[in-house]
Amino acid sequence: MSDPIDRSGLTPRFWEKKRLRDMNPREWEALCDGCGKCCLNKLEDEETGEVALTSVACRLFDDTTCHCAQYEIRHQFVPECIVMSPSNIHKHVYWMPETCAYKLLWNGEPLYDWHPLISGTADSVHEAGVSVQGMTVPEFEIDEDDWEDHIIEEPR
Repeated sequence: MSDPIDRSGLTPRFWEKKRLRDMNPREWEALCDGCGKCCLNKLEDEETGEVALTSVACRLFDDTTCHCAQYEIRHQFVPECIVMSPSNIHKHVYWMPETCAYKLLWNGEPLYDWHPLISGTADSVHEAGVSVQGMTVPEFEIDEDDWEDHIIEEPR
């Protein structure tokens, strides 16, 4: 059984009524669907700007839950971890997963029915086969020179 999403204090369907830059921190965080794709290391072609997704996950990524094991203090361990915000999304949207709520809303597109805010359950992203649950390898097990051997297609 899926864990229910805590929607207390959230305006129903707030993402359809507010621009990203007008969302409060709780609304902003609630947009994350928990797919885990943003925690995967990516390779960017310097000439084309094309970004390839790898199955090599951040050292703090929990492959079972698809969450950061140290979210609140992650910068102590991974200083380069990007904190997405309304003020910097324009710099990062190009590498974000195609199914990401932040990217979808940035592009004026609706959330998918499997998004936890719509389904009401946190596991719907996994049940829909959109997450990377059980598909990753920790970065400390793979030499950075071998990441190309771990390029994957984005689960959609």
